[in-house]
Amino acid sequence: MGSIRQSRIEGVILEELSVFFQRNAREICLGAMVSVTVVRVTSDLSLARCYVSIFAGPEKQEVLESIRENVKKVRGEVGKRLKNMRKIPELLFFIDDSLDYASQIDVLLKKN
Repeated sequence: MGSIRQSRIEGVILEELSVFFQRNAREICLGAMVSVTVVRVTSDLSLARCYVSIFAGPEKQEVLESIRENVKKVRGEVGKRLKNMRKIPELLFFIDDSLDYASQIDVLLKKN
């Protein structure tokens, strides 16, 4: 369970990443639609794990690699928006496969 400050920072980072990926979908996301689902910040606010869902575009892993290659640019843009923070957390990106997992369970339940 995180602190109130952690929760607020997670929410702001999630919002800023969502806007950034909408504006830069063609270059960084290779034309795919990227949705930021969850952001988890460590207690010392030095690291943020960002989970993204990738739709309608090239292979998911390819889009994730493109995002990881441009992580400095992404962090810089988010940092410009978070002016009141002394240090911007390091961003790590992962594919959020919870929707795929839920649909797989749904299919299995319908079989019986």
